[in-house]
Amino acid sequence: MTEDPLFIVILIAVLVVVVILMMGLGGFAGGGAFNKRNANKLMRYRILAQFVAVILIVCFVWLGGGTN
Repeated sequence: MTEDPLFIVILIAVLVVVVILMMGLGGFAGGGAFNKRNANKLMRYRILAQFVAVILIVCFVWLGGGTN
């Protein structure tokens, strides 16, 4: 399964979602100017990245990825 290029792209997409989420949570926890400037933008990026990740996962399952 790990040799499948689509699986690797899915892993990268999920990691991007996690990074964006951590940046948003860090900004929220810290507050201040960074949070005021970037909170909504980071939320939009996270939602877009999650959408892409879910679509990739659905395609992977639909194509029967990882099966012989």
